Amino acid sequence: MNKAPNAFVICAKNARFADLIPGAASLGDTVSAVFVGSAAEAGNVFGMGAGRLCLLPAKPGYIFEDYAPSIAAAIKAAGKSVVLLSNDRRGKAMAAKLGALLKAAVINDVMGVEEDGSLAHMVYGGLAVGRRQSLSDVTIMTVGGGVFEPAAANGGQGETVELGFVEPAARITLVEVKPKACASVDIAKARRIVAVGRGFARQEDLALAKSLASAIDAELACSRPIAEGELWMERERYVGVSGAMVKADVYLAVGISGQIQHMVGARDCKTIVAINKDKNAAIFKFADYGIVGDLYKVLPALTKALKN
Repeated sequence: MNKAPNAFVICAKNARFADLIPGAASLGDTVSAVFVGSAAEAGNVFGMGAGRLCLLPAKPGYIFEDYAPSIAAAIKAAGKSVVLLSNDRRGKAMAAKLGALLKAAVINDVMGVEEDGSLAHMVYGGLAVGRRQSLSDVTIMTVGGGVFEPAAANGGQGETVELGFVEPAARITLVEVKPKACASVDIAKARRIVAVGRGFARQEDLALAKSLASAIDAELACSRPIAEGELWMERERYVGVSGAMVKADVYLAVGISGQIQHMVGARDCKTIVAINKDKNAAIFKFADYGIVGDLYKVLPALTKALKN
C-alpha cells in the first residue's frame, strides 16, 4: 500500500502505543494517537513519534467500543487514512465497528508490509500467511506486539485536541468493572524467554520454569492453552498467532508441542531451544537445539548447571 496522508493509532491501553506508533509512522505522513482518557493517562505519545494526540474524555458507563462513532467521525474528516489497533479482543472489536461505520477494509493480525505494498497477515489460525491489498480510502489493521520495532520514548512535541463525542446508536450497558491482573512485562521486548506449555501437569510446577528463567535472566512466557485454557498465566505472556510476536535472542520452549499457531509467534527468535519428552514433537523441527527428556528431570539439572 502507498503511504497515506494520515495514520491513526487507537489503543485502549497506553502501553501499546510504543509498538504501533513506529508502524504508523512508516505507513502515514501524519500520525495521530487516539486515546479514551486524559493526556497524562495516554503517556508520551509525542516522544514515540506521534504528531497529534486525540482525546475522548472517559464517560461513566461506556465501554471502549462505544467511542467508535466518535473516532470514525475524526477519521472520515481526515480523508485517506491508515488505522492501526492492537490485535487483542478490544482492538479487534473496535476495528470491526470502525470498518462497518467507514465501509473500510479491515485486515486482522498483520505481520508486516511487503515490498509491493501488500499487507501480510495470518490466516487459517496461523497455518498460512495471506497477502492483501486494500482498495478502500481507509485501511484498518490490527497488529500484534513485536511486529514493528518499539519506539523508545524521548522528547517530542505535538498538538493535543479533544474529539467531539458521538452517541452510539446502540451500546452495551456497563454494569460492573472488575480489575484484571496484568503482566508487568512486555514479552515482545524480552531478549531471553523461557516459554511453558501443556507438558506441565500442575500450575505449581511452573516454579521449575521460573527458577530456570531466573538463572538466565529471562522472562517467562507461555503457549495459548496455559494462558486461555488453564488460566495459569496472564494472557499478556502468551506467544502465538493471536498473542505476542517475539524476537528474542534465546527462546527456550519447555513442554511445548510446537504447533504452528504457537511457532508463528516465536519463529523470528535467533536461537530456539526445545525440551520435550516426545522425540517426534513438532517443536524439534523449529529448534536449533533440542533435548529429549522429562522436563521434571531436565529443568532442575539445567538450572543447577547454569547457576554454577
